Amino acid sequence: MDMYTSVVRFFQDGGVFMYPIVLVLALGVAIAIERWLYLQSTESRNRALWKRIAPQLQAGNFQAAAQEAGKSKAAIGNVLSYGFARIRSAGRRDDIEKAMEESLMEVMPRLEKRTHYLATFANVATLLGLLGTIIGLIRAFTAVAGANPADKADLLSASISVAMNTTAFGLMAAIPMLLMHTLLQTKTSEIIDGLEMASVKFLNAITERRDPAPQPGKAQVKAQAAAA
Repeated sequence: MDMYTSVVRFFQDGGVFMYPIVLVLALGVAIAIERWLYLQSTESRNRALWKRIAPQLQAGNFQAAAQEAGKSKAAIGNVLSYGFARIRSAGRRDDIEKAMEESLMEVMPRLEKRTHYLATFANVATLLGLLGTIIGLIRAFTAVAGANPADKADLLSASISVAMNTTAFGLMAAIPMLLMHTLLQTKTSEIIDGLEMASVKFLNAITERRDPAPQPGKAQVKAQAAAA
């Protein structure tokens, strides 16, 4: 109960600038939770789809793999669908790779959506805290100017203590949002790296099936037999 009372008093002493900092923090937490759930869901769906498609690619069953990728809403399914579509119209590896890179460029904005707001909100929370402190200090010095000289030191120290609450709360809101921003960026990079790796494996599987290893000719077989 004492802790709750201390928190309430701390918030009340901070003044009106505590409210916009709370609003910014709430928006940041909401975005962080939504982005984390989305990225977790995207990663799990990508892994599940790749586990189903990888054996089909290794077996050369490209038609079944294309159907599996086409009916999936996973990000990796979108990337692979572009590759399968380009195989039908262009057989060169470079053309297929460009098509998959184009699809990856469409997927990346959805993965990175709203994440950059967290860094902005962290800066806004810090600046609001500083602004609240400065305004509080201005009011404190204005009030002290007309106070009894004997009470000026005590009154000024108490006013400064209250004014610093907004800076402290702004930093308390900014630090978690910066950490969440870094965590989401790392998660997004891992997903993008996974999509790029799957694209390379897809291209290698296509190339290996289309360009089998050359068999030795009759002249080579005779030469090898003579050498033996």
